Amino acid sequence: MAPKDEQQHQDPSLSDGVLVSTLERIAQALERLAPPPPAPTDLASADAFVWHPPARLQPVPRVNRVEMSLLRGIDRVRDTLAENTERFARGLPANNALLWGARGMGKSSLVKAVHAETNKRIADPRPSADDSRLKLIEIHREDIESLPNLMGLIRSSQHRFIIFCDDLSFDTDDTSYKSLKAVLEGGIEGRPDNVVFYATSNRRHLLPRDMMDNERSTAINPGEAIEEKVSLSDRFGLWLGFHKCSQDEYLDMVFGYASHLGLSYDQAKLRAEALEWATTRGARSGRTAWQFVQDLAGRTGTVIEG
Repeated sequence: MAPKDEQQHQDPSLSDGVLVSTLERIAQALERLAPPPPAPTDLASADAFVWHPPARLQPVPRVNRVEMSLLRGIDRVRDTLAENTERFARGLPANNALLWGARGMGKSSLVKAVHAETNKRIADPRPSADDSRLKLIEIHREDIESLPNLMGLIRSSQHRFIIFCDDLSFDTDDTSYKSLKAVLEGGIEGRPDNVVFYATSNRRHLLPRDMMDNERSTAINPGEAIEEKVSLSDRFGLWLGFHKCSQDEYLDMVFGYASHLGLSYDQAKLRAEALEWATTRGARSGRTAWQFVQDLAGRTGTVIEG
């Protein structure tokens, strides 16, 4: 028991009732200061979204894409990805896809073009029809670990989704690839039936060669260590390779872009300047061709419509 003089000087504000009331007021004040929870995303408001963890899908009113007909020199992979995507959009089994290979050859452009082309083919044009359009969700490389949150958000949706990660790769000491492996095939819930995952990368196995060599040289069981890393790319049923284009394919891209933009230019001069442009950059690719045509449009005063 406290001494009598200590009881006489005890602060009455510390009584249980007053303390509880004070804590409740503090909690209410903190709730007022906290930002409101994000409103549910209207998935019918757009065909494409960008994922912002932990739980926000930002609609993209206008996707930066090129028409399918302008993607030259990649006919086989174009047709393969288009067929896989259309099967998925129609509710049939489809594979995750890894588009790997040379820089600037249209990997990410193909994913966006296939998405748009598929919606043209399968969407019901009637205004009263249910929204059957295929949705494209872009997830940034640094947000891969939040992929389970995204899957949980869309798993029960009536829509079908392509989750797309551009320039996917993993560096030494980066363990987030394990989250991706589990979500794609190995998790207890598995990949939702209404989701496929498309990724682009310059690396076929998504991991740098020196990382794999280091695992091989330092691991107690090198074979098992490499198997752990390489098994990530095995989660993709489609491996679509993009390789450096020939001179003729590069020129075909240049002529196609120039024709599409309505550029009136001497054919022989266009060819010579396009080859010089590629030589100065040390590369022939679809990106190089488009950059040259953009420069040509600017020099000739041609406006490129968005």
